[in-house]
Amino acid sequence: MKRIYLSIVLIFAATFSFAQSIEDALFDLEGVKFTKVTDHKYECFVKQFIDHKNPEKGTFYQRLELTHVGFEAPNVMNTQGYQLNRNKNEVAMILKANYINIEHRFCGKSIPSPLDWQYLNLEQATADLHRINQLFKKIYSGKWVSTGISKGGQTTIFYRYFYPNDVDVSFPYVAPLNLDFEEKRIYTFLDTIGTKECRDKIFHVQKTLLENREEVLGKLKWFSKASNYTFEYLGGLEAAFEFAVLEYSFSFWQWGSSCDDLPTGDTLDNYIQSFIDMVGLSFYDDKTMKMFEPHYYQASAQMGYYGFETKKFGDLIKTLPEDPHSSFAPKGIEIKFNNDVPKAASKWLEKNGNNFIYINGANDTWSATRVIPTKKVNALYFNMAGKHHGNARIKNLTDAQKAELKATLETWLGVEVDMETL
Repeated sequence: MKRIYLSIVLIFAATFSFAQSIEDALFDLEGVKFTKVTDHKYECFVKQFIDHKNPEKGTFYQRLELTHVGFEAPNVMNTQGYQLNRNKNEVAMILKANYINIEHRFCGKSIPSPLDWQYLNLEQATADLHRINQLFKKIYSGKWVSTGISKGGQTTIFYRYFYPNDVDVSFPYVAPLNLDFEEKRIYTFLDTIGTKECRDKIFHVQKTLLENREEVLGKLKWFSKASNYTFEYLGGLEAAFEFAVLEYSFSFWQWGSSCDDLPTGDTLDNYIQSFIDMVGLSFYDDKTMKMFEPHYYQASAQMGYYGFETKKFGDLIKTLPEDPHSSFAPKGIEIKFNNDVPKAASKWLEKNGNNFIYINGANDTWSATRVIPTKKVNALYFNMAGKHHGNARIKNLTDAQKAELKATLETWLGVEVDMETL
């Protein structure tokens, strides 16, 4: 009789465990606070160490958003490079996966107090991701994929480098891997992409704006006032204007603009409108600069970035130094650039970068420093013709490329991939 009773208890316990709700499971995770947003979606805050090597330095809470599908479903970690972005995720969609969308440390609502910049580094950021991965593996038993776009894609690469066994597949989109503080491969890209005619038209717009500086600045002054833009971070409107003119060619290719739409002899207002549409002053507004301050710090400290070649503009650049850098690090702190991690990760990828899927846009300026997998690794690589930073996505692959991606993912993960969900 006792044996029968014990069996009933064990069956009941197993059934209860299987029927556990996601809220019960989240409640049991150590250091996790959560709030229900909608059905199956939760905003979570995970307690993280400011310094994972020295826990006594204190803790902060890192924000993530969880979309729950099922305890045995695949799991997708979106390794954001900035504050939380709630756009739909293609990888989670085609895998019908639990989706863990993670805000980057020192961004958005994931900022320690006091803020000590030295702990914003690749080692600490990926340790955050590792802790989240290990926590959620306590409740989810399916396969794991990490993915990210742009700087989030860079984070995906570095995460896999530091923690190669956390996920089964890494899926960086439009992700550069910069190896120097000033990535000169970008200059080569801008000097060779497209046709010479198109590149000349871009330069013509930049030069026209600089040659008509006073009239342009006069109009931009009123435009900035109406838009509530301020530019103290960069030292004033004139510095922001020159940076934005230099940025014009980078943005043109990054976001897939058309050469046919470039002004070539129109009124000055048309040149100014093209300038505003292409780059805009909002990119250099104090609020934007402050929001992206963590990004600029990382670029200046470890991840590298790009600058601007100014010799071709002669004396038309009047405010900025010769060949200025576009990484606007926080004021008042000393930063020494160290590229040991990007270089080590690049070397590691050559022999160990298996189960990576890279998606890049051939027209995207950031493809200048993209990862091209070697023949020594098992990886998929799509450099999408005619695509840019904003539309190099799974949904825009050719049918043959989609079929290849589907077959590869199903082989690597052992799960069904549904491309029709896109």
